Amino acid sequence: MTTQDDARQDSVLYGCMGLGGTWDTEPYGAQEIAQAEAAVEAALDCGITTFDHADIYRHGKAEAVFGEVLARTPGLRERIVVQTKCGIRLADGDRPGVYDLRGHTVRRRVEESLTRLRTDVIDVLLLHRPDPLADPDDLAEALTSLNRQGLVRRFGVSNMGAPQIAQLQARLDVPLVANQLEMSLHRRDWLEAGVLVNTPAAAANGFPFGTLEFCRDNGVRLQAWGALAQGRYTGLHETPDEEATAQLIAAMAKAKGTTPETVLLWWLQRHPARIAPVVGSARPDRIRACRDAVQRDPELSHEEWYELWLTARGAPLP
Repeated sequence: MTTQDDARQDSVLYGCMGLGGTWDTEPYGAQEIAQAEAAVEAALDCGITTFDHADIYRHGKAEAVFGEVLARTPGLRERIVVQTKCGIRLADGDRPGVYDLRGHTVRRRVEESLTRLRTDVIDVLLLHRPDPLADPDDLAEALTSLNRQGLVRRFGVSNMGAPQIAQLQARLDVPLVANQLEMSLHRRDWLEAGVLVNTPAAAANGFPFGTLEFCRDNGVRLQAWGALAQGRYTGLHETPDEEATAQLIAAMAKAKGTTPETVLLWWLQRHPARIAPVVGSARPDRIRACRDAVQRDPELSHEEWYELWLTARGAPLP
């Protein structure tokens, strides 16, 4: 089976949030299974071997249809890395959605994910969102138990800052290997937090300063969800800046013999923090459009990288 050291080196992950049908508890069927099979095949064709889930995606149906694919494809489980998340409780009727990282809840969610995924081990478990009421000692005890039982190989976090990661890591014997954040050419607060210091614009940037540096120095791989910016630069243009950026990306892609999707992912991968984009489309053609981001090193010069940033920013640097 693919090791976690291999998983941490993956340049692109496939995000399975779009699989499983509708965002409700209605059952999935043959059509949703076929969609998942096509998406998985497209990702594998690109060379992607890490598949990112969460227990809440499509109310658990994303994991379930993926489990169907695993059951129908002998040998596939041994060739891939399965990553999932827990920690969010969806709204249900009059009950609002909340975060829940109590130790017993995490254990139960992992057992449920294992059942849906039809596997006996989760390669990487991410804590989906910070729970303000989580007791770090209780949480660490649960994670340690899951690891010692052989149910989870490695752990990581999602949407967390450096102090939160450090607090949990201090209580664990196993390293936290990933932090998944929304990062793209459109969502740039993670980048601009480091250059807006001592400027008035810094007050409007809520990204936890120092998180990128902490992750890089401590072997926590940054994973970028929303990496394709919800199609803003490859089909949907809502502002003049987005239109200008889309035109620039298209021109670069043509000059480099690749796709606009690849240029978007290269922009993230070119950053020295070694960001691994998560491709979340369920469309096989859009997945395959990202192939060169897996199979070629980022072909963006220093000047080209800055040109993309400044065009998307629509304003000069401070």
